[in-house]
Amino acid sequence: MGVSLSIDDFGTGYSSLSYLSRFPLDELKIDRSFVIEFDKSDNDASLVIAIIAMARSLNLRLVAEGVETPEQYEFLTSNGAHVIQGYLFSKPVPADELKPLLAPWHFMEQVQSMAGEYAREAPRGVSLGL
Repeated sequence: MGVSLSIDDFGTGYSSLSYLSRFPLDELKIDRSFVIEFDKSDNDASLVIAIIAMARSLNLRLVAEGVETPEQYEFLTSNGAHVIQGYLFSKPVPADELKPLLAPWHFMEQVQSMAGEYAREAPRGVSLGL
């Protein structure tokens, strides 16, 4: 039928681990609150990494919500999150401004620029997973 099931705001409110076995899920969306807090403590970062690993082990697509900074982008992508959503790329826009953003490779220059920046900053032998 072409229908997919996603848990939005995973890890907050009513999203429960039991949903992972109860429903035929296709995708998890990590709540923005985890993304913006990843650098506040080792526990916050570990929790994000655990959610990414859990989604991967359950063969679920993963979307990271609320990405606003290149540092958040780098942390998430280097830990295996590759679908990124947030103000880093665009604020919400009216429908007439959306079409150019949907063009193939629209954000590629921005992503390549961030990847190049982190490649220059990474110590030798460190893979950024970009």
